Amino acid sequence: MIAQSLTVNPFPNSFLKCHRPNPGFLSSSVSLNVSRWNEAMSMRLSRERTVGTTVLASKEQSSSYNSEKKRKVVEHICLLKAKKDLSEEEEKDMLDYLYTSQYQMGGIVAISLGRISNENVENYTHGVFMRFQRKEHLVKFYENPFYSKVLKEHVMPYCHGLMNVDYETEVEDDILPIFRKGEDFNFGVEFVLLISFIQSAFGGPAEDALESLKRLTAEFPSLIVQSTQGSNFNLSSEIYTHAVVIRLRSVEAFEMFVGSSDYKEMWSNKFQPIIRKQLPVHFSVDPVGTEIM
Repeated sequence: MIAQSLTVNPFPNSFLKCHRPNPGFLSSSVSLNVSRWNEAMSMRLSRERTVGTTVLASKEQSSSYNSEKKRKVVEHICLLKAKKDLSEEEEKDMLDYLYTSQYQMGGIVAISLGRISNENVENYTHGVFMRFQRKEHLVKFYENPFYSKVLKEHVMPYCHGLMNVDYETEVEDDILPIFRKGEDFNFGVEFVLLISFIQSAFGGPAEDALESLKRLTAEFPSLIVQSTQGSNFNLSSEIYTHAVVIRLRSVEAFEMFVGSSDYKEMWSNKFQPIIRKQLPVHFSVDPVGTEIM
C-alpha cells in the first residue's frame, strides 16, 4: 500500500515513475536530457569508484556553498486537487492563467508549475511554486483581486481542493539563482517535500536533519540546480512544519538523487525517527504561458 510505504520511505519505487508531460502544453528537450543524463551518470560512477576523491570534492563544494553570499526570499507552494474528468483544454487554461499571473502582480520573481507525476496519499494533482522578494509581497499577492479572480474563474472550477505553504529561505545573491533564469532553469523537475516534525525534534534534531539535507544537495551539482528549505508560516497548512523545494536537471537526475544510497541513508537516519508526516511530490517543469492574459 502507498500509505504504508510512505511511513518507511517517502520515495517508494512506484514514486519514481514520471509520466511524460502533456504535449498540449509541455515540450521536452531530448538532447539536453541525454547530455545531462550522461553527465550525471559519469558523476555517479566517479562517485562510487573513487571514494577518496569524491569526499574531497564534496568538502570543497560544501565549503564553496557555505561561503556564498546569500539573500533572503519568500517561497510559496500551492498544491491543487483537480477533478478526475479534467480535460486537456481545461488543464491548459488553468496552468496558463496561473503561470502568466506573474505579469499582472508585483513581487513575484520566479514561478514554476505542472502536473504532479507521482501518486500521493493526499491525491494532489498539480503543483505551483512561486518566489517573492519579501513577505509583504506575499501578503499583497494573497490580497490581489486579479489573483482572486484567476482562482475563482480558472482554478477552482476545475479543482476541489488546494493547500498553500509559505516559508522564508535563502538563495545565492546573484541574478540568475534569485530569479531562476538561465538555461539550467528552463527545464527539469521540481521536487517538493513537505515535512511535519514531532514536537520534541525542535531545537536540535530537526535543524540537524535539514542541515544534513542541505549539505547533501550541495554535493550533487550535476543533478541539482538549486535547493531551498524553510519553516512553514502559513496557518492554513500548519500540519506541515517545514518545506523543501529542490530543482533537479531532469527526470533521470531526480531518480538518481532520491535513489542514491546517500539520500536513503540520510533520510533513514536523520528524518525518519523524528517526523510524523511527509508529503513528497514532483512535477516536470517547462514554461507554459507565453502571453499576458
